[in-house]
Amino acid sequence: MEEYKMRRGEYLEERVPDLEGTIEDYFGPITGTEEFNGSDLYVVGDPDNPVFEKVVAGAVAYSGKKDKLAVDFVERDLESLMETGDVDAAGDANSAKNDFLLECTGRDAKSRRESMKRAVEDDADTPDDV
Repeated sequence: MEEYKMRRGEYLEERVPDLEGTIEDYFGPITGTEEFNGSDLYVVGDPDNPVFEKVVAGAVAYSGKKDKLAVDFVERDLESLMETGDVDAAGDANSAKNDFLLECTGRDAKSRRESMKRAVEDDADTPDDV
């Protein structure tokens, strides 16, 4: 499960007031919910794009902090995509992921990568035995 921050000064509920509808628009009908860090996330159990086995997405609330977008894209392996002839859908799946994350977070792929690198570097700078 990956968690994404919004741009400075922006909030998930302001960027995407209907997160459930947005998830359905990008990935297909919601089939249930799944708990993650005390928040219920939406599950798309049978996504429209055959590359995805399952998509889990939603807002994770943190006390005293801005909500983050949590997403888990479960994808089929390349071998099974080749067997069913769905390899061509990989480009569409990648676009759907990037467009969804951009709409929700306001950050493009490059910005999200840089943010994650900084978070990993910050964790490495924190001594373990404090």
